[in-house]
Amino acid sequence: MIPLLAPLAFVLLQAPAPGPEALAYRFDEVKHSVHRWPGGDKGKEVKVAPGDGASSGDLVRTGWWGQTVISVPDRQSRFEVYANTQVRLAGGEPGVLLVLEQGRIKAFFQVLVGGSPPERQVAVPGALLAVRGTRYGVEVDKGGKSTLAVFEGVVEILRRDPHAEPVRVKAGEWSVFGPGLSPRVEPMAVRGFEEKTWNQGMRPDGSMGSGGMSSGSPMPGGMRSTQGPMQGPMHR
Repeated sequence: MIPLLAPLAFVLLQAPAPGPEALAYRFDEVKHSVHRWPGGDKGKEVKVAPGDGASSGDLVRTGWWGQTVISVPDRQSRFEVYANTQVRLAGGEPGVLLVLEQGRIKAFFQVLVGGSPPERQVAVPGALLAVRGTRYGVEVDKGGKSTLAVFEGVVEILRRDPHAEPVRVKAGEWSVFGPGLSPRVEPMAVRGFEEKTWNQGMRPDGSMGSGGMSSGSPMPGGMRSTQGPMQGPMHR
C-alpha cells in the first residue's frame, strides 16, 4: 500500500495554496459609454448594459459622460463610478474588491455582522482603504495622488510602506496622500465642504475634480442602485 499512497501524498503537498476568492459583480445602472475588458484583456472590449455581470480581474472604464453603479452582492458593497474613470474589479489581493487606477468613485459598505467579516478594501496607488461599514468618496489623479473624503463611518489608510502607521479618517474629515506623500487629515467643515459638493465634482480643497464637472456631476437622472439604498447601521 505504501507505494500507492506516496504519489498521492506528493500531490497533496504540491497543491497550490488557495488564491483570492472569485467574486461576482453586477452593473446595477449604466449611463452613456461604459466598457469592460474581461480579465483585463484589451482585445476583448465589451460595451456594458444595465444588469450585466462581471468577474474579478475585469477592467472597467467610463467615457467622458459615462457613469455606472457596480455592486458586489456577496460583500454588501456598491461603487458609483464617475466619468473618465478606470477601475479593476478585485486586484488579486485578498480583501480587495476594487482597484481605482484613475478617476473618481463613491463607495458604500453595509455593516457585516456575525463572526469575523471578510475584509473589504479599495486599492489606490500606494495604499489600501479598509472599512467595516461606511460611505466615502475617493479620487486618483494622473500623478497617482489620492483625495479621500469620508461622509459616514471611518476609513483606515493602509500604506504599502511596511514602516508606515495606519491613518484613520473619520466622517467629516478628508485626506490627501499618495506614493511618497504621507496622509494629512483635515476637517471638511472648515472649508464648507460636504457630500453634495463632492457629487458636484469638487475636491475639499476647492479645486475641480480630475475629470472636470462631467466626472463629479450627479448621476444623470439621479442614478440609484436597483437594489435601493443600503440599509442597516453603519460602523463609526
